[in-house]
Amino acid sequence: MSSHEYTVPGELGDPAVRAAEVAEPGAVTIVVPTYNESANIRQLLHQITESVPARLPCEVVFVDDSTDDTPEVIRQAAQDCPFPVTVLHREEPVGGLGGAVVEGLKAAGSEWIVVMDGDCQHPPSLVPELVATGERANAGLVVASRYIKGGSRAGLAGSYRVAVSRGATWLTKSLFPRKLHGISDPMSGFFAIRRSAVTADVLKPLGYKILLELAVRSRPRAVAEVPFVFQDRFAGESKSTAQEGFRFLRHLVGLRTASPVARMVAFGLIGATGFVPNLVGLWALTALGMHYVLAEILANQLGVAWNFLLIEHLLFRDRRAHRRWWDRVGRFALLANADLVLRIPLIAVLVDRFGMGALPATALALVTTFVLRFVGTEALVYLPRRSGSRTTARRAV
Repeated sequence: MSSHEYTVPGELGDPAVRAAEVAEPGAVTIVVPTYNESANIRQLLHQITESVPARLPCEVVFVDDSTDDTPEVIRQAAQDCPFPVTVLHREEPVGGLGGAVVEGLKAAGSEWIVVMDGDCQHPPSLVPELVATGERANAGLVVASRYIKGGSRAGLAGSYRVAVSRGATWLTKSLFPRKLHGISDPMSGFFAIRRSAVTADVLKPLGYKILLELAVRSRPRAVAEVPFVFQDRFAGESKSTAQEGFRFLRHLVGLRTASPVARMVAFGLIGATGFVPNLVGLWALTALGMHYVLAEILANQLGVAWNFLLIEHLLFRDRRAHRRWWDRVGRFALLANADLVLRIPLIAVLVDRFGMGALPATALALVTTFVLRFVGTEALVYLPRRSGSRTTARRAV
């Protein structure tokens, strides 16, 4: 990822001024990810100017993925602001809005970092309260919640978005009951976090739900909440799309399958779905007059292809860069077909040599070859090669 940084001259970009402004306890960096929000920038900076008291040292960092004139509008509007304003424009929007927030976390120089949207739906007047609540509660994370007393989701446009928000909140809290304990609004994009409480390098954002990513991968032990009323968008249109919804679901799967045991369970569930294209293909080929043995071999490849696509996009999305796609396809197909070849001789051994019945022998063979296929897929298809690991490490530095 490449980016360009612009800072209003004589303010945060000056090291002497940075040290004087940011080193004070309780200073706050407001991180605003933006994508084509030029019509909202002046209003947002005006609200921040009106809301954040002079006694609270403040800087604003915009991380911008826009294709319009948003960066230029920010630089012009910043001339009238009493606080430093920085623009980090990313040429490649890696990780979407969540990735932009991570870049902002890395660039922030204050003890407290407040993340908020650039469409004016998150009221800047709440910034001092978020920081003050964190200080009083000695919390590492303070979430602005729509779902506690005094909060409201009034700014959500239409019953469809309300239903989606409710469903997403229920789903995430059901999947991560321990990690999200004490967080009533894990879908909130408005929160404050201590810089010392988050390790940006462990975050792997995908899409716009960065709070969920933070809470699951790098949750501080102490969490507080304050109510907020979700405002109407000031200008422009919502960036929530069906594509973002699919990215959110992929992100959930990635978070939920972070542990080896969870990955193995998901691997098995995906494998079970492969029976559908396998059986459909077998039916179609035999209906065309093909011999059932050859039809079974060919139909099995449909199941293999189906499983590979799901595993690639849901289970091992973060590891695809370690090998070329054709290398991954070949290795996966070899393992999947080796599983089929190994299973029959193993059943024969269990029945003839150990006297097991056909049914328990088949069940044991299925479990054994499944575990071997899972371990083989991780080790031979998706784990990085040694040389690749060193290259990745050098790039990360």
